[in-house]
Amino acid sequence: MKIHSAEFLIGAASPGQFPPPLLPEVAFVGKSNVGKSSLINTLLNRKRLVKTSGTPGKTREINFFLINERFRFVDLPGYGFSRAAKTKQRSWEGLIETYLSERPCLKGLVLIFDVRHSPGPLDRAMQGWLEGAGLRYRLIANKADKLKKSRLGSQLSQLEQGLALPEPPLAFSAKSRQGCDILWKCLDGWLAEPLN
Repeated sequence: MKIHSAEFLIGAASPGQFPPPLLPEVAFVGKSNVGKSSLINTLLNRKRLVKTSGTPGKTREINFFLINERFRFVDLPGYGFSRAAKTKQRSWEGLIETYLSERPCLKGLVLIFDVRHSPGPLDRAMQGWLEGAGLRYRLIANKADKLKKSRLGSQLSQLEQGLALPEPPLAFSAKSRQGCDILWKCLDGWLAEPLN
């Protein structure tokens, strides 16, 4: 995929701020500090389009990005680790749930885990929610460059078996761009499908 243009559209704090569902969308979701922003920037060949932060849970809106003027990437708030009040956290969860359950132009999700760690309860809950809602997703085992090859293979096998995945997790590294082409192939297939 050649990226000719990529621009930030809006940070939506309520469903009324979502852009009209006239273009296909791919959403990205993962625990806070899993490297979601770096992954999106790597896919788009941009360094700072999606802002990265050293403070987990800083993204508190749903951020929409227009790509090549023909589809959108959607950056969902990270789950877990946030220092915000519980009432605020619940409002973000409600916002995410509304987006995932009611967005007709959503073509699929990129669910991002940190390959160095076993999935926690929140990771499993998110996976279960996506599967229960019948939403298509691809699991990304991010930060693959942080592990030796032998350990990486073992971690990928554990993820696949432990989560009963429909396909093996994809090892990804923003640093080395490992997995970038394979992920784009998946996204291209989703985005080529007609809108409902």
